[in-house]
Amino acid sequence: MPEYLSPGVYVEEVSFRAKSIEGVSTTTTGFVGPARYGPITQEPDIITSLVEFEQFHGDGRALDFDAAAGFTNYLWYAVRAFFEEGGKRLFVSRAFNPLNDADYAPPPASLADDSTPGQEGNLYADGHARDYVRAAPAAPGDPLETGDALELRARFPGAAGNLRVRLYFRYSQNVLVTRDGAPAVSALMNRDLVLIDDSDGDNGALYLASFEPNDGAWSFTSLAGVDTALASIDPATRRIRVLTATLGVQPPDRSQAEDIWDNLALDPAHNRAGFADSLLARFASLPANDSRARTLPIEILAGDDIDDGLDLIRLLTNQTADLLAGLQAPEADDAVLLFERILAGGNDGERPLLADYAGRADAGENYKTGLRAFEDIEDISIVAAPGATFGYENGQDEEAQALINLLLNHCRNMRYRVAVIDCGDAQSVAQVRAMRARFDSNYAAFHYPWVIVRDPITRQNLALPPSGFVAGIYARNDINRGVWKAPANEVVGSAIKFELMLNKGQQDVLNPEGINCFRYFEGRGMRLWGARTMSSDPEWKYINVRRYFAYLERSIDKGTQWAVFEPNGERLWANVRRTIGDFLLNEWQMGALLGDKPEKAYFVKCDRSTMTQNDLDNGRLVCLIGVAPLKPAEFVIFRIGQWTADAKL
Repeated sequence: MPEYLSPGVYVEEVSFRAKSIEGVSTTTTGFVGPARYGPITQEPDIITSLVEFEQFHGDGRALDFDAAAGFTNYLWYAVRAFFEEGGKRLFVSRAFNPLNDADYAPPPASLADDSTPGQEGNLYADGHARDYVRAAPAAPGDPLETGDALELRARFPGAAGNLRVRLYFRYSQNVLVTRDGAPAVSALMNRDLVLIDDSDGDNGALYLASFEPNDGAWSFTSLAGVDTALASIDPATRRIRVLTATLGVQPPDRSQAEDIWDNLALDPAHNRAGFADSLLARFASLPANDSRARTLPIEILAGDDIDDGLDLIRLLTNQTADLLAGLQAPEADDAVLLFERILAGGNDGERPLLADYAGRADAGENYKTGLRAFEDIEDISIVAAPGATFGYENGQDEEAQALINLLLNHCRNMRYRVAVIDCGDAQSVAQVRAMRARFDSNYAAFHYPWVIVRDPITRQNLALPPSGFVAGIYARNDINRGVWKAPANEVVGSAIKFELMLNKGQQDVLNPEGINCFRYFEGRGMRLWGARTMSSDPEWKYINVRRYFAYLERSIDKGTQWAVFEPNGERLWANVRRTIGDFLLNEWQMGALLGDKPEKAYFVKCDRSTMTQNDLDNGRLVCLIGVAPLKPAEFVIFRIGQWTADAKL
């Protein structure tokens, strides 16, 4: 309690109300699967549109898996369907399976040509596209010494990493001035690379600028290793201009605009305001933060012999005899194109397997991949693996079954999540029943059949797994009505038809088995016509009940953290009762609970009747909560018969 030790007025804040509980989001979704490009080991970032997804993971063009003919870019289509159907927030974890054939050895830290181990059919085993700059042209097959190498490499694996890279040099205005009758420089920074030449552009040479803070003196070191002091340079006849690099990156088909990074210093030790800003630092293997790593499509790795900007210039200009001369006598306002390269050898690997979807956690490197990456993201409420069941009836059944079990276990362990499970493609009613019979979980819903849309890329009809559409419908339903409302009898806005146009008789067989069907109704369009879980437990028959309890449990979990380590007595118990009671009263008023009065809709007990002395001695507060959830009117029955005025009911 406060101490009152000297006379005075003491003003204290007290609380006269219970803590409040804010309902958590139920619409945030997590997709795991292969993509054309993008990070694998970085923590997934939230995505709010298809455009953002394409910035990180590439467009919807087909993935090239040699061993999985017909496997399209299902993740892109699922993301597109998710946002078209009403989804708002999405996390994506990319699954990648590198080429593992015996012919593919790890790529060497040297120039890789047709005779170098690490390439087979011009594809790198790790999927990263590459190109190398060496100090001088070499004979075919000659290895490259790692010390004088410059490697351009796509940051992430994938065929979309076969990028076009351009490097330009640009010069600033003259920074040599006269101050107090002596030569001085303005806007020059330590470790800048500069061109010192005559005012008319003759007699130019490249130098590395160095500043000595002790005596405030500038000196310049030439390519030949000759030092020149600033005091010896005449501003009346000479000029100094800062040399910077501009890097452009563009997909090789030139379908997208070129991304540009300019004003890049050339010396590796260059920094601005304490932050490294050189070409090599900006495109390093480990950038300053994850956000920068996601937006930088390539890495530039330099050998050990490249110590400063002069070494880098020597390496780059040795490719062309006239390039150095051109750099030292450029036209005043023109950018000098140093080189244009196309990174090659990038590939999509092979179709991801169970281990790639499951992912791994590396404590040493502090990263997680695959589904493991979702374990640290609390906001996710829905998970799916679009396209993982493709080919179920063509030899992919065991792999798909293992992956479905992986999703079910993930949701059970994370407690507050549900999985949207796809059926196999082109399955008959008998086949989908056999597939569904293998699983039992109240943390998942199973959907059939695949949805057919008009492909915006090929302009042909394309069958897609249901999960992207269903996750979007879940989100739309939660936003428009609430998580307590069954996400069924909802229009599938982007569907033109389904792989199998089911009738009532077929759904009479499928619905009792927990297979949620897509149906076409004349005059009402394409609709999701089922809302059951994959559970054999009748208490958890409906997916809205499962998701609503996950919403309640997580909301109460987050909203009562303040109670931990509070004195475990009557005052705390009363506060807990009021906090949870107010939250459930609000739920009842919104129509989420059954009952015409609050006392019929829920109860909250937290007193001596819920706790023993042993509980109290061991620091346990036990609160008993009961709610009456609404079940969907799955079967609407109207009984009608003839009636006359003298008939009695």
